[in-house]
Amino acid sequence: MINLQNVSKIYRTKTIETMALNKISLEVKAGEFLSVMGPSGCGKSTLLNIIGLIDEPSEGSIKIGNDTIQDYNGKAIARFRNKHLGFIFQSFHLINDLSVVDNVELPLLYRDVSSAKRRQLAEEALVQVGLKNRMSHFPGQLSGGQKQRVAIARAIVGNPEIILADEPTGNLDSVMGNEIMNILLRLNQENNTTIIMVTHDETMARKTNRLVRLFDGSQVL
Repeated sequence: MINLQNVSKIYRTKTIETMALNKISLEVKAGEFLSVMGPSGCGKSTLLNIIGLIDEPSEGSIKIGNDTIQDYNGKAIARFRNKHLGFIFQSFHLINDLSVVDNVELPLLYRDVSSAKRRQLAEEALVQVGLKNRMSHFPGQLSGGQKQRVAIARAIVGNPEIILADEPTGNLDSVMGNEIMNILLRLNQENNTTIIMVTHDETMARKTNRLVRLFDGSQVL
């Protein structure tokens, strides 16, 4: 499903060069649930952003499915990302002025989907995450766990093959964190969704199929 070969990311200024990732080679199979762990600043989020086509590697190649991403221009990458990838962030990234169901609809605005179909798919996604009765609420009326459920619904509304989750339980207490993790596990097991999750939580990581550890930009496990 995902293949990285010798991927490096270097950030340069006039006076300093920082190696964020150093020759990462990684293969993720379809339907796998992979955790990425490591200390702060080790390159976890950079790796996720590169896999998610938000950032470009300085060196190396990325292949997702049968597509070699370096062959695509900017618009093609954006279309590919919208169709195949779903994103979940630690800080939710919801739009406070939009209702829950409108937030979930957002990824579908960039597809050829009617407004009625967008609403149907958004409502179905919210039912999947247990928020049937919160569709007309606004983010400011929700708890942290409920906001993360909305973020998951937004990530899955377009039925992506891959979900990239950056510390999805990091801002939640243990009870809410376990509930969010159970939703992700169900998506992985029932829908065969490939999930890559950055986490600091060993307990959450042990629930996934495989663990990759980074240290100072290099893969150590």
